[in-house]
Order: sequence, then C-alpha cells, then structure tokens
Amino acid sequence: MCQPVTPGQIIILNGAPRSGKSSIARAIQESFAGVWMNLGVDAFVREVTPPRYRPGIGLRPGGERPDLELLVPVLYAALYESIAAHSRLSLNVVVDAGHHDGYRRPLGVLADCARRLAGLPVLFVGVRCPVEVIMARRNAGQPGREGGYLTGTAADPIPAPVRRWQESVHHPGVYDLEVDTSVLSPEDCAAAIARRLAEGPPGDAFARLAASDGEATPPA
Repeated sequence: MCQPVTPGQIIILNGAPRSGKSSIARAIQESFAGVWMNLGVDAFVREVTPPRYRPGIGLRPGGERPDLELLVPVLYAALYESIAAHSRLSLNVVVDAGHHDGYRRPLGVLADCARRLAGLPVLFVGVRCPVEVIMARRNAGQPGREGGYLTGTAADPIPAPVRRWQESVHHPGVYDLEVDTSVLSPEDCAAAIARRLAEGPPGDAFARLAASDGEATPPA
C-alpha cells in the first residue's frame, strides 16, 4: 500500500528588483535541511521564456508592453503549476517573485497563483527594502548579470520605473512574514523564515488571497 506523501514546503519571496530576494533564496538553499528547489522568476525569464517574449512574468509595472500582457497570466499559471507539482512530490520550493497588478488593466495574477497552491504549505514573505538602498544597489551594478539594471542619474536619481515597482509590488501587502534587507543580511532573513516555519503559525496569506480577488486586507 502506498504511503501518503507529505507535501514540500513552499516559500514565496515577493519584492522589487534588487531588494535581495535572490540572495535570500540562495541562503535558504544553502542552510535549510532537505532538498530546496529554486523556481524563481529570474530563472524562468532567462532560461525558460523564449527571448521574443521576455521579460514575460518579469514585466515591470506601467503597462509598457501591452503586447505581452495577455501572456503574463498564462506564464504565471505555468510557473505556479510547476511549483505545486514539486511540492506534491515532497520537494521544498523557494520562489523569488515580483508580483504586481500594474498592467494596462488589472490581471488578478496573484489571486490566481494562490488558488493554484490550494492545500499546500505556503509561506508568503514580503521582502522590503527602501528605494534609496535599492538605487544604491542598482547604481553599484552587478558584474556579469545579463541586461543589467536601470540606474539613476544626477537629473533623475530615482527613475519612474523604479518608483512604480516600489508602489506596486507590495499591494495589497498580505504576508505571513516581512523582512527588511536594508537592516538584515540574507542569512538573517533566512533565519527569520526558519524560525517562523519552526514556531508557527502556519502561513495563511495565500489562502486569504485565494479566497479574494487579490485585494485581501492585511491583518491589523
């Protein structure tokens, strides 16, 4: 008789580009027990999405590429179905994402993604970082990274696309845990996540988002 399979834990790290999500994901892979698969947006965009459809799910707020917007919900659905499949096979999954609904029209992607993980253990983590710190990281660059990041100038120290990320990525702000990478190292953030997983309570932010239209209210 087949033994029941225990689903793998899922951790969704949500934040703006250069907020430190990828570094936290690496720290989780390096320090957490068990097998942790990284199914983040960066890898999905760079390695999975055909070049002519990039940035795909990495499309930034502002409605800049209406030709790609109809594809975004489908690509997110495919990513989250893959996340669910890994968890159902007892593989733990960490995901670095930049969820927003700042398209030409709302697409309701986050609520749809949450529904696709129904019944699975999900911890939804908001990765916060002040825009001044993000701009310092952008301006410092990341050698070897394909495409690079939009940087500031004396005349325009915080470009409009960066401001839109800050305004859009943490809406509606429903999380199980939040970390601030301007004061915590990736290892500190990973440790805070480990404590929450060990001490509880279990994450329920995705369940609340799944039951809503993506506009669930953060707890008081």
